[in-house]
Amino acid sequence: MLKQENNEQQPIFSSVTKNEKYLSERMGIGVTFDVGIRQLTILETDVHLYFVNGLCDSNFIIEILETLFSMESTDGGSVVDAIEDNLAHQQVSPITLMGDLVTQLLSGLIIILVDGEAKGFAVDVRSYPGRTPSEPKTEKVITGPQDGFVENLIMNTGLIRRRIRDEKLRNEIIKVGSRSKTDICISYLQDVANPDLVDIIKQELQAINVDGISMVDKAIEEYLIKQGYNPFPQIKTTERPDVAATHLLEGHVLIIIDTSPAVMVAPTTYFHHLQHVKEYRMPILLGTVTRMFRFLALFINMFMLPLWLTFVLNPKLLPNWLDFIGPSEKSNLPIVVQIIIAIIALEFLIMAALHTPNNIMSAFGLVAAALIGQIAIDVGLFLPEVVLYSTIAVLSSFALPSHELGESNRIVSMVFIVFVYFFHEEGFMVGLTLLILYLASRKPLQSPYLWPFLPFNPAAFLSIFVRTPMASDKKRPSIVKPLQHKRQT
Repeated sequence: MLKQENNEQQPIFSSVTKNEKYLSERMGIGVTFDVGIRQLTILETDVHLYFVNGLCDSNFIIEILETLFSMESTDGGSVVDAIEDNLAHQQVSPITLMGDLVTQLLSGLIIILVDGEAKGFAVDVRSYPGRTPSEPKTEKVITGPQDGFVENLIMNTGLIRRRIRDEKLRNEIIKVGSRSKTDICISYLQDVANPDLVDIIKQELQAINVDGISMVDKAIEEYLIKQGYNPFPQIKTTERPDVAATHLLEGHVLIIIDTSPAVMVAPTTYFHHLQHVKEYRMPILLGTVTRMFRFLALFINMFMLPLWLTFVLNPKLLPNWLDFIGPSEKSNLPIVVQIIIAIIALEFLIMAALHTPNNIMSAFGLVAAALIGQIAIDVGLFLPEVVLYSTIAVLSSFALPSHELGESNRIVSMVFIVFVYFFHEEGFMVGLTLLILYLASRKPLQSPYLWPFLPFNPAAFLSIFVRTPMASDKKRPSIVKPLQHKRQT
């Protein structure tokens, strides 16, 4: 570790030959094909240019080389000053340490070293491979922008800048990973976001001591909020620039990670994972109705099977007008076993569908749904009600905007089923109480996870269920503790 720190603080040599030898030993120049060097003679002085194939724009490099070759004199100054003055590029920065040189080079910048000078220049000619912005598959809308974040951090910050042209918008870069040196951008509005929140996020990111974060956003989330074995998502991610910009204006902080198309929003609550941009792309009443259906899907996903099992185990709790929900037949297996087997089987189908090629997925779904389910009923393995309610409960999770929340709710539902089987209706109430207490105890980034339910905020709690008109939404959410509580409207 000490040797690595010494390498980072090693000054650049004044001899380009020594620099070449040092970089060849450290970076494998001549062995690894994608790290290249071009040796030039400019104004009778040796000049070395270093680059990484695949991360640099060749057209810019050619323009810089043409500029250097066309230089005829130093105009009375030194060669290094003449080169700096003639570089026709908007981002040219001096470098004096080898550690900075290597980091900048591996980030896609080209490095220019001049013989006799103990410094170099980094020229930003990055052109990362990637795709063009397209609509995210999980956050589609019928009307609205069709662009989305990509794996390029610079392009992602540009998509946000296009929507928020405010001089107070800050994009700070932090590198994480001793080997990956992944660029992470912290984006916030300086006069809106709580500075304590920004500092907490910075400190948590800077405290990450790992060689690399190839899983990017999920790895950062685990380090940032100490996820542990908590199944519930505590950081919201979005691939839509309009959603990210909206959260910025509310006082949230964005965490944009290079190579990831998912931008993290902090802090967020349980109810943030139930919001979808579609609600704001339709009339107010329709948006409110959509929210109501979504909360109904949440209830079905988490509580329908445990409640049904409660009524099956204790039929006296069931009103007469609900007798038809069954079961109407006797079964060979205990109903709780049938429910567990059905849920596991449906999970297998979901996992299989994810790994099934698209051209046979439709046929696979029809065979699985029509044949397997019906045969299981015919042979007496399942009651029809078990198949019906289990399928509805699992499918309702896909009506939720957050896939992770749906997965978490299915796990909670299984726990509730076990509680109900052993303790009947008392088990359901105990499970519900423990669930609320557990969620209420979560405070990711020092923010209550169940806000505005706990602590209770009447106006904010109502806005969870009713989509308020944008013209009347003049206050920023208090959960982020913004510096400006009122919007400037």
